[in-house]
Amino acid sequence: MRRSDLERLVADAETSQELQQTLSQCRSREELLHTARCLGYRVTKGDLLNAWLEHHNAAEVQAAYKASNY
Repeated sequence: MRRSDLERLVADAETSQELQQTLSQCRSREELLHTARCLGYRVTKGDLLNAWLEHHNAAEVQAAYKASNY
C-alpha cells in the first residue's frame, strides 16, 4: 500500500491548480491511476478503494452519531 503517496497526491492537488486541472480531466479510475503514476505518485487501485471506504464509513458513522443525539 502506498497510502502516503495518495495523501501526498491529495495535498499537492489541493495547492496546485495545474495538478487539479490535470486530474480533473481523468475520466476513469484507471486513467487517474495512470496519470498519478506518470507524475511520480505510486498509488494503487487498492489505495483508492480503501480511501473511498474510509470516507464512506466516516460519513455513515457521523450520520448515526447525529441521529442518536436528537
